Amino acid sequence: MFWADRIAESIEKDRAKDIAAGPLVIRDEKTASGRVHVGSMRGAAIHGLVSQVLADKGVANTFYWEINDFDPMDGMPVYLDEAVYRQYMGKPLYTIPSPDGKAKNFAEYYGEEFAGVLKDSGFYPTYYRASELYLSGRMNEAIRIALEKAEDIRRIYKEVSGSERADTWLPLSVVCEKCGKIGTTTAVSFDGEKVTYRCEAKKVEWAEGCSHEGSVSPFDGRAKLPWKVEWAAKFKVMNVMVEGGGKDHSTKGGARDVANRISREVFGYEPPFDIPYEFFLIGGKKMSSSKGRGSSAREVADLLPPHIFRLGLLSKDINQAINFDPEGDTIPVLFDLYDRLAEKYFVGETDDHVRMLVLSHKPEDQKSIPRRFLPRFSLIAFLVQMPHLDLFVEVEKMKGSPLTQEDKEETELRALYAKKWLEECAPEDFKYELAKELPEAAKSLSPEQKKAVKAILEYVEANPILDGQLLHTALHEMRKALGIEAADFFSAVYLSFLGKPSGPKAGWFLSVLERELLLSRLREASS
Repeated sequence: MFWADRIAESIEKDRAKDIAAGPLVIRDEKTASGRVHVGSMRGAAIHGLVSQVLADKGVANTFYWEINDFDPMDGMPVYLDEAVYRQYMGKPLYTIPSPDGKAKNFAEYYGEEFAGVLKDSGFYPTYYRASELYLSGRMNEAIRIALEKAEDIRRIYKEVSGSERADTWLPLSVVCEKCGKIGTTTAVSFDGEKVTYRCEAKKVEWAEGCSHEGSVSPFDGRAKLPWKVEWAAKFKVMNVMVEGGGKDHSTKGGARDVANRISREVFGYEPPFDIPYEFFLIGGKKMSSSKGRGSSAREVADLLPPHIFRLGLLSKDINQAINFDPEGDTIPVLFDLYDRLAEKYFVGETDDHVRMLVLSHKPEDQKSIPRRFLPRFSLIAFLVQMPHLDLFVEVEKMKGSPLTQEDKEETELRALYAKKWLEECAPEDFKYELAKELPEAAKSLSPEQKKAVKAILEYVEANPILDGQLLHTALHEMRKALGIEAADFFSAVYLSFLGKPSGPKAGWFLSVLERELLLSRLREASS
């Protein structure tokens, strides 16, 4: 069973009463502290896909996505001018100016960019902002309860995670009335109506407090809960019934365990159905929005058509990490995966792989996926680097029959993204440029390699019209007859034309070269 169907089935069993009572609430969030990295798309895709599958099964639900704009700015994104933004460190994100001077605020600028990626990828949550919860007063009761039960929260922290808090510690950060910072304040006491606090100059390394001391009502956006307490509070305030999180939060004694206990014991609310999932990695590394590691969701999404991007997000089970490396072979491998799944879909198969193929498309496109010829992406990436070739003519040769309009549209789409990939991040192994003259590397071919090139020359001279597949078979027969290792045989071909020891499928590669160039180069390399 495909993972999204499996999870939906478990939710139906586990949350039958909630489903019967009304729309199921599914929630996820991201703090808009900078360009949202592509890793956050995994949570969005998991929650969004589960929401869709449940809806398709007749389970009414609402998928909420929170743009968390009430957290303090606690990191300096490497792409911002530190001289401009240093003064805002420690302030709530929604109070900080937008980098472009146009968006409503800092968080809105980055949150809207991420929302655009979700829309382009076919995920359509209902958005709200954390600041709206606080400023509207919806968090007031949770704040009051947390302050009144601070002792219970301290006990839960210790019992679940081993983290000890001082007996005077209160689960609250006040917005300083003087400097507007929230990351530098410490709540000292609560009298039932107001919180006494200090804005400490050296409380954190990333921001400097103003040393103001005061007393203020903690309600209506003048204070916020620490995130594990806040997480539990949002379960209740938003009536959340389904919400997963990354595996780092779901380990024993981790943030989810703490939030679950606080939810039950402090707020009296049964925690949501959990969906713990593995990370989305870039080149094997977890990413950070502010530290500049990895790629933003926008940058990665722009490298792929939406259905291939979605396939990258949903092709692995939630307990498997996704390792996306745009500078490696991830992109051509994803296209190849799609093509294999599409072959099964086009002949009417109905297994989990076909289910994955269907769900890789946007919901509005899933009922009608047009049959079309799918030229291999790596071959298209080669063709777009050969200006003497007509793309449609070469793809028609691959297909073996005239191209339909759908075939041409698919070819153009793949050519567009192949060019983008080659320009922005493809490894050198996929970049080919025909050498205008015999490369230096080809001038030192071994005697065996020169014999191989000579054999190829004789074949080409005897066959005025070359068929890529027939030539490919012939090359392997030549190699065996000559008793040459495959690596030596084929590297002789690529060194002669590209100046590098590897390249695209050799038979097809040679068959699409201009005949005069092909003959003259083979003669020169074999002499």
